[in-house]
Amino acid sequence: SGLPRLATLENRIVIAATGKPILLRGVNRSGLEWAEPDEDGFCSSAGISRAEIEFIVKGWNCNILRLPLNQDWALNGRGGHSADVYLQDLDRVVRWASRVGAYTLLDLQWLNADRPFGGNRNFVAPLPNLQSLDFWHLLASRYRDEPAVLYDVFNEPHDRLPDDPHPLIREDGSLYPPTHRRVTTAEWHPWALRLIDVIRSTHPDALVFVSGVNWGYDLRGMPLERANLVYSTHVYRNKGSNWAEAFGDLAAIAPVFAGEWGGRGEDLNWGVSLANYFGALGIGWTAWSWSNEPYLVRRFTPTEFGDIVLEQLRRTLVS
Repeated sequence: SGLPRLATLENRIVIAATGKPILLRGVNRSGLEWAEPDEDGFCSSAGISRAEIEFIVKGWNCNILRLPLNQDWALNGRGGHSADVYLQDLDRVVRWASRVGAYTLLDLQWLNADRPFGGNRNFVAPLPNLQSLDFWHLLASRYRDEPAVLYDVFNEPHDRLPDDPHPLIREDGSLYPPTHRRVTTAEWHPWALRLIDVIRSTHPDALVFVSGVNWGYDLRGMPLERANLVYSTHVYRNKGSNWAEAFGDLAAIAPVFAGEWGGRGEDLNWGVSLANYFGALGIGWTAWSWSNEPYLVRRFTPTEFGDIVLEQLRRTLVS
């Protein structure tokens, strides 16, 4: 791609060769986790095209694109299309983004599209499973020579929902008791370390992003005992305003990134305050979402919240 390899230095993401800090800011482009493939594959059904990616990167001044993925489709394919078709579509997005100057953050968002974890068809699992190791070994091997690819090991660790029928899985593959519902750092961190290690086993220089508990929000208990990590929070209005405790204090000693943040028309003042907080601490981010509720755009026209995100991105252009 020609993009420089990234690493971490103290509490910043930097260009590995020079140590120069880089602030990554962009959007989530969801779809490849949930859009059933059509006759032309996965990008086609998700509405992802080269023209759209170029518009996101150049029109919105993004230097990173977070791409939520489906573990099962990457390993087994879907709807008559092989896993290789899915992976070739990932290649396309990485190539489209990198050619216009943006990194792609691969995000393990859904384990599959057939097994909801309670709620109103909630497909975001509380913890990974053993196939998640295969997923990351596959992708880290595929992209180990591509500096434009970054790795977000698991979307949103969280407590089991009240009607989630599936027991939690330990990092060794054994099951917690059926009554065990909490996902704290005790349950999540051993998994995080195992996922990091499987990526690094084939791609030692990979820049890896690790979310917190409480649906990604809470980064207390970080950093982990691994080098070259970025700690990723997911911030929405329903999480309250204890930003310093959840992730801001950590940003003084380790690289912190907001993998998701977003809102609707009633969240505008909150969104401006949060964006300013990120800016004051040098926290990069990818706003949610170009193509999923709460939306940043509708038919390429920014929503009210999308206007906030776009203004923040364009400030980078003139600063």
